Amino acid sequence: MFSEFIIKLKNALQNPLPGKEVQIRMAPYHDKVNEKFKTRTEKARTACVLILIYPVNEVPHLVLMKRPSYDGHHSGQISFPGGKHENEETYEETALREAKEELRIAPEKVNILGQLTTLFIPPSNFEVLPFISVCKERPVFIKDPKEVEEVIEIDLPHILSNDSIKEKPMQLSAGFSFTVPYFDIKDEVVWGATAMILFELREILKSEP
Repeated sequence: MFSEFIIKLKNALQNPLPGKEVQIRMAPYHDKVNEKFKTRTEKARTACVLILIYPVNEVPHLVLMKRPSYDGHHSGQISFPGGKHENEETYEETALREAKEELRIAPEKVNILGQLTTLFIPPSNFEVLPFISVCKERPVFIKDPKEVEEVIEIDLPHILSNDSIKEKPMQLSAGFSFTVPYFDIKDEVVWGATAMILFELREILKSEP
């Protein structure tokens, strides 16, 4: 039952977070430069994302979205709903506002349970705060076409499966070519910051029976 899952998730979040040492196992860069993901720069901007978990036939699911193609660091990538923090709002309010703007997720139906480990993204100079939340029923997602090309829903058992994690050669924007770890989700390559956040969530879920 989904209600039992929420109880287990709350219990798991009472424990210390797996942290950066776990996140970095899905980092897209070679080991020699993985240190970049551990320390933010002084001029880093802040972004907040919402990890929304909800039931589909009592099976926990979460929602991701594919960004449209544009001239920027995250063109066409898979991400959580989220975006840049504005000074007049709290970090939680940022995550909820962005989720509403991008996917029409109603903030009043979302229960934020906690925050996962903050993640610094060197290419875009953003420090990302991931908020983990639940909704008691599946939202009706309505995408903003300017922000979202495709809505991607995935069941958590797939995230927990070892078969979901793969590697492939990839040419990065910095001009380097590395073998990159990623989650294979509905034939989409989910890598980078999103994969790093997903992997920490995966470790948290695996900590509870």
